[in-house]
Amino acid sequence: MFGAIAFAYGLLTSFVLSGASRNHRLRRPNPPMLVYVGHVCFGCSAGLSAMLFLHAAQTLIE
Repeated sequence: MFGAIAFAYGLLTSFVLSGASRNHRLRRPNPPMLVYVGHVCFGCSAGLSAMLFLHAAQTLIE
């Protein structure tokens, strides 16, 4: 189950980043939905990174 979720998240993130870089190269504004999905992907990545860091620190202390 985790593999399917990670694959879908990777595809979504790849789509958002390639769309944003294409729009930047063509000097066009990003559609609002692309910006919102990009913020959600960034938030999920940052949150998961913080949780994994705290988990690693906790296991190091114990």
